[in-house]
Amino acid sequence: METKTKAKKVTVKKTATPKATTSKTAASKAPAKATSKAPSKTQAKIPAKKNAAKELKDLFEDSLKDIYWAEKALTKALPKMYKNATDKKLQSAIELHLAETHVHVKRLEECFASMGKKPQAKKCDAMQGLLDEGKSIMEETEPGPVRDSGIIAAAQKVEHYEIATYGTLAAFAKILKEKTCLKNLLATLHEEKVCDQLLTKVADITLNSKALKK
Repeated sequence: METKTKAKKVTVKKTATPKATTSKTAASKAPAKATSKAPSKTQAKIPAKKNAAKELKDLFEDSLKDIYWAEKALTKALPKMYKNATDKKLQSAIELHLAETHVHVKRLEECFASMGKKPQAKKCDAMQGLLDEGKSIMEETEPGPVRDSGIIAAAQKVEHYEIATYGTLAAFAKILKEKTCLKNLLATLHEEKVCDQLLTKVADITLNSKALKK
């Protein structure tokens, strides 16, 4: 007797290969990539004024007038910071820099004289903005450690602006071979950097901690 066996058909279900999906969590943690966008060619160029600087020497002289105004403005602003400060070390730092600022004004006058120019001040919008901000900070803080920390913040913004300005002017003076200017500008640049470091030291050692406890 023949035995018939039925072959069972085995059907294998095909499972779809999972597609690679980007996790929202992973995507959110991924650092943003910087994308550069070229400026539009249709953007209008800024037209130069009639008395615009044509040579580097012209720009140098204009910049000297700018910082000359800024330094003279500081001789009036620093005493106000001194009167509003309560920390003795901060007051001492401001007092020291006020004396230096008077010297900075004289050095700039020497720069003008060495080039056969009369000292002339041109309003510095950047410094005016920084001084206005400093005044606003004092108005918005209570006298004591918190205001002192605010005064240091405002003063250091001024210092950083001056460091950038004097560094640039010194580079110009070197190229233009204005030796007297270069010497004076480098001397002032050094003092601005030292003042900035002193303010950081005062803030780190005492003031910021006191302001936190306040």
